[in-house]
Amino acid sequence: MDKVAVLIPCYNEEATIKKVITDFHKELPEAVIYVYDNNSTDQTVEIAKSMSDTYSVVVRHEPQQGKGNVIRRMFREIDAECYIMTDGDDTYPAEFAKDMTDKVLHENVDMVVGDRLSATYFKENKRRFHNFGNSIVRKSINRLFKSNIKDVMTGYRAFSYNFVKTFPVLSKGFEIETEMTIHAVDKNMSVSNTIIEYRDRPEGSESKLNTHSDGIKVIFTIMKLFRVYKPFAFFGLVALILSLISTGFVIPVLIDYAKTGLVERFPTLIVCGIVYLAALLSLFSGLILGNMKQKHRQDFEANLMNAEFQYKVMKYFDKR
Repeated sequence: MDKVAVLIPCYNEEATIKKVITDFHKELPEAVIYVYDNNSTDQTVEIAKSMSDTYSVVVRHEPQQGKGNVIRRMFREIDAECYIMTDGDDTYPAEFAKDMTDKVLHENVDMVVGDRLSATYFKENKRRFHNFGNSIVRKSINRLFKSNIKDVMTGYRAFSYNFVKTFPVLSKGFEIETEMTIHAVDKNMSVSNTIIEYRDRPEGSESKLNTHSDGIKVIFTIMKLFRVYKPFAFFGLVALILSLISTGFVIPVLIDYAKTGLVERFPTLIVCGIVYLAALLSLFSGLILGNMKQKHRQDFEANLMNAEFQYKVMKYFDKR
């Protein structure tokens, strides 16, 4: 088991990968640096491999395209007391890594979030829609999940062994950061924020994030995870909306009936009845899924205890 593992998912980062490896080795000389290539077509792999003679660098490959797929592979294959996840584009300064790992190793924090938004992100990032999108996503998640995460979509994080081994990676792409955040909040894990200085990509390095398509994916991910993690709130809201719509259409029918004693708009009355039934169905679906969610929380706590036991066993054999 490694003391600290630096995780660097890479796709065409030949312009920056050497500096990223050098910087993180300087700040965390005891760490093993894992570079996972995701079908790069440039010299990223060759540059990373050339540095393995000087630094503790391990180069591996993930053929399924997408950052989420790379993170899934990393979390399955690597055992460490502390994990640092960063990007290979040199936008996250390595000098904050020591503080982040100390919080995991010495303060029992499960996830440390590298908070860009409280520092230089809005100034350094030249893509306005990225700034707007980050603000919207942060406010949405904090409102829906009653949390206080400062930067939901940052790619600079530190994790404990327990977090990594109990986190089910479902996303395939850049939605992975949002999924990590919601998982930590929902499972009541210890989360800390470290303010970092963000640097925009250097000249010659191109972003793989598509502002519009990936932004839409993130929004749908939030909606999906809200349904999964807060089923009663989600389906209760659907039931309320359906009830209000049905009530709005049925009131004129009832007024006509009170005046004339006749129901002149039977189709409207029938449709309203069906919508009311759909609202009741949604409400009871939320109740059932809410109970299932509670059982899932209990199972997760049991899995967390198993992960803690495995962690202690590996540390014991490492000492021997």
